[in-house]
Amino acid sequence: MKIIAGSAHNQLAEDIASYLETSVADVTVDAFPDGETFVQINENIRGEDVFLIQPTCPPTNHNLMELLIMVDAARRASAGRITAVMPFFGYARQDRKDKSRVPITAKLVANLISAAGVNRVVTMDLHAAQIQGFFDIPVDHLYARPVMVKYLKEEYGVSGENLAVVSPDVGGVKNARAYSDALGADLAIVAKHRVSATRVEATNVIGDVEGKDVFLIDDMTETGGTLCAAAKILRENGCKRIFAGVSHAVIGDTARKRIEDSVIEDLITTDSVPQAHGENVTALSVAPLFGEAMRRIHNGESVTSLFDM
Repeated sequence: MKIIAGSAHNQLAEDIASYLETSVADVTVDAFPDGETFVQINENIRGEDVFLIQPTCPPTNHNLMELLIMVDAARRASAGRITAVMPFFGYARQDRKDKSRVPITAKLVANLISAAGVNRVVTMDLHAAQIQGFFDIPVDHLYARPVMVKYLKEEYGVSGENLAVVSPDVGGVKNARAYSDALGADLAIVAKHRVSATRVEATNVIGDVEGKDVFLIDDMTETGGTLCAAAKILRENGCKRIFAGVSHAVIGDTARKRIEDSVIEDLITTDSVPQAHGENVTALSVAPLFGEAMRRIHNGESVTSLFDM
C-alpha cells in the first residue's frame, strides 16, 4: 500500500498513515509561476495499491485539478490500483437540473475522476447518496454517524426520550432519522425558506422539542445560516440545550462568527476539511474510519461493519 497526499489536507493524510502504521509517500506537489500544478512521485509505485488522499474542499477547482494530475502521475508510473480517497466531495450539491440550462456538475466531476484513471473512490457523507450512481467504478460511501453518536453519548450523555434529533430542512430527514434511531430519540423537522445564498429564514417546527435537548444534523455547512436560523426557532419553541452536527464544516470567518453568536452550544463536525475549526466548533477525527476502510479495501475485506454501532 502507498499513501499519496495532495496539498488540500496534509494533516488528515498524516493521521491516516499513522493509524495504518505507515508513512505518506514522498511526492512533490508544486506550482509553476503561472499557476499550473506540477506533481512528481519520488519513489517507485509500480504495481502498488495506491491511495490518493485529497478532499476537494476550497479552493475547490485547484484541489480537484491537483487530484486529477496526481492520478495521472500514478497511472503513468504503473500503479497497480488507484483509489481516490475524497473525505469531502466538492460539487456534490450540483447533482440535478433544478433550473433551466444548468449543468449537473457532480456527474461531470465523476466522469473526470474516472477518465483520469481512478479504479475506486472512497468518500464520506455525500450530499445525496445517489451520486454514487454517477460513477461506473466502485464507490465506498462512509458515514460519520458512528463517530458523532459516540461523541454525543460520551461527552454530553444525551440520548433517549429527552433528546430530539432535528433536520434543518426537509431534504435531510432521512439522515436525521438514522441519527434518531441510533440515539433512541424523537425526530423533528424545521421548515425553512432560503432568502438568498447566505440568508435563510426558518418558518416553523414540525415535531415536539419543548423541554428537550436538541441535536441539529446536516451533511454540511458553509455560512452557518441554515443551522443558526433553525437553532433560533427551536429555542423559541422551548427546547433546552442545542447541539449541531455536520459531517463537513466548510466554514469561513463569517460562519464562525455567526455560530459563536448563536444559541448553538457546540457544533460537532469532522476533520474531513481543514476549515473545520473555531469557537464552539469540535472537529472529530475520521482518520481511524478512513484508515480502517483503506486497510480493508487493500486486504479485500468488507467495509460494511464500519457502520455498526
